[in-house]
Amino acid sequence: MYKVVIDTNILISSRISKSGNPVKIMNLIINKKIKLCYNSKILEEYERVLAYKKFNFSTKSQKLIIRNIKKIGDIIIPSSGTIPLPDESDRIFYDTAKAADAYLITGNIKHYPEEPHILTPAQFVEMFED
Repeated sequence: MYKVVIDTNILISSRISKSGNPVKIMNLIINKKIKLCYNSKILEEYERVLAYKKFNFSTKSQKLIIRNIKKIGDIIIPSSGTIPLPDESDRIFYDTAKAADAYLITGNIKHYPEEPHILTPAQFVEMFED
């Protein structure tokens, strides 16, 4: 079974749109076709961004999303990497994916080094469907 770490932009996109690759990825996670990996810092990031007023997610919806992630995902405790990243706030996603031996799925691929386990949503869906 594939393991994945999803960048916050994938989570948010899957909640805003009713279709598209982020939604497909979340459906794969919900249907236990792939395994979501996360840690407490990633959850904090998800919670922070879900609470942005511009997204207009209800508090109930925000809590349900986080509760479901905790229920279906695996918590990973990564060690901090040393590879420089353009945006160090993305390190937790990178380090968690490395520690879990998981794919990192992101809409901001330029924020990460070019590595085979770092994929856009479209790349992951194409790989999964093949």
